[in-house]
Amino acid sequence: MAVDDDLIRKNPFGFGLASVIVNDSVTREAITRKQERDLLKFIREDNHFSRYYDAIYILFHTGLRISEFCGLTIPDIEFGEMRIKVNHQLQRTSQMEYVIQEPKTESGVRYVPMTEEMATCFRRIIANRETPKVEPMVDGYIRFLCLDKNDMPKVALHWEKYMEHIIEKYNKIYRIQMPKVTPHVCRHTFCSNMAKSGMNPKTLQYIMGHSDISVTLNTYTHVNFDDAKEELQRVANS
Repeated sequence: MAVDDDLIRKNPFGFGLASVIVNDSVTREAITRKQERDLLKFIREDNHFSRYYDAIYILFHTGLRISEFCGLTIPDIEFGEMRIKVNHQLQRTSQMEYVIQEPKTESGVRYVPMTEEMATCFRRIIANRETPKVEPMVDGYIRFLCLDKNDMPKVALHWEKYMEHIIEKYNKIYRIQMPKVTPHVCRHTFCSNMAKSGMNPKTLQYIMGHSDISVTLNTYTHVNFDDAKEELQRVANS
């Protein structure tokens, strides 16, 4: 406006913001199916990290957000219907306060179907869960699946650290290195695998809890020539 009114000759802010702000964000990429199999096999057979196998298997095969997984309670695992009820998330604030958050959109409330392998993992988690002296309660929710050494629900930071240590040990042992794997990478890997397997985008949107189909469809861009070739052959032979 000052330039237009001839109050100044040149706009001192007439530059693109991208030219002065460095984009240091890290793109979270999915890992390949082989990397997923190798990683899960390593976790299952490791004497120390095998205790985390069931939870990480579930993260890789449900696409749950880590805050949704941490918020799961025993009644949320509906074995009779073979489904997981997802209607809340567990967070821990910087003040170390545990809070339950409702999904930001209606799409976040959903039932995620379970396979028999997932159900087996959930059953083991419940069977191995040590009963605390006092069940922790957060905003009315109790009987959380995974508790820490202080008998409080595990939060995202716990699983991020576990995975960090797992990858560190894996890469010390094997020559072919495993990329960084976080709970979000597990979610993204699940979404990519389902997309490459030909799952209907609307079905995948529902399972992922995406409010916007464009978020789901972006996953379908993470394909390569081999994926396109397989899909073409599948359609031709159907």
